[in-house]
Amino acid sequence: MRKAQAKKLPLAPDPKFNDKLVTRFVNNLMWQGKKSGAFTIFYTALEKVNKQTNEDGYEIWKRALANVTPAVEVRSRRIGGATFQIPSEVRADRKISLSIKWLIRYSRERNGRSMADKLAGEIVAASKGEGAAFKKKEDTHRMAEANKAFAHFRV
Repeated sequence: MRKAQAKKLPLAPDPKFNDKLVTRFVNNLMWQGKKSGAFTIFYTALEKVNKQTNEDGYEIWKRALANVTPAVEVRSRRIGGATFQIPSEVRADRKISLSIKWLIRYSRERNGRSMADKLAGEIVAASKGEGAAFKKKEDTHRMAEANKAFAHFRV
């Protein structure tokens, strides 16, 4: 175990929108250290979103992230030989992390020619409150609601 918690390295904002959240998203999207390729995929996806909806792709992406962001989740806790799913609030940093990971994961699972097409489709769906990433958030909330009887076990 660590003596002290690891220091978070500061993120450089992205070149186009000057937003650190975009850099964080691209870092999760990136494979094998190919950051410029990930930026290309992201910016292309936003252009496709722009063409599909005739609105600003960046704003729609931010709305999609907000729609996918969970407020509560369940955590397993072993009490007296039984494992309980205990609902708990999600930390602010983890909320963003989960929403980014879900958007990217379900984009990769979609049908489409390129990753930019898949990502654009998932962003548009999530901004409307549809799609697999949004469904994941709904399922997480439903699970927490179903297990709220065990909330008194919270640490």
